[in-house]
Amino acid sequence: MSKQDYSRVAGGAAIGARLRRLSESLDGDSARVYAALGISFEQRWFGVLNQLAINGAATVGELAATLRITHASVSQTRQSLEKAGIVTSQTDPGDARKKKIMLTAAGKRLVAKLQPIWMAFDAAALELNAEAGNVVASLNKLDDALERQSIFDRIMNRIG
Repeated sequence: MSKQDYSRVAGGAAIGARLRRLSESLDGDSARVYAALGISFEQRWFGVLNQLAINGAATVGELAATLRITHASVSQTRQSLEKAGIVTSQTDPGDARKKKIMLTAAGKRLVAKLQPIWMAFDAAALELNAEAGNVVASLNKLDDALERQSIFDRIMNRIG
């Protein structure tokens, strides 16, 4: 007898659990790809590293705004990337209170090596999105709904 899949049975009530599970699955498979290719790379680095590769040097605040994640998350990723020798930070000439994060020579070599792999990731993701009936459109709607009113506010309105 197989156990029921809680997040499928609960439907929308388990959206957080479902998204976490899907994220863990995607991240786990991504890690397996890098490991199979002998590349030392942490999936959590992707957003910051990709933005630096596309747009050049940026501050933590700029990256956080572009990626729509917290400053703390970008700072932790920056520290990990610096420890790995992939990025470095320098004082922003326009504002001494800020530091610009930029790719090191080793970081540029890594990005060059990763570009064809990232293209394969993109193609696989597009295929998966099409197979799933354009789930990205639904995620955009979810993102917009949460922008209009957070889950926190929705819950507090029901219990407050």
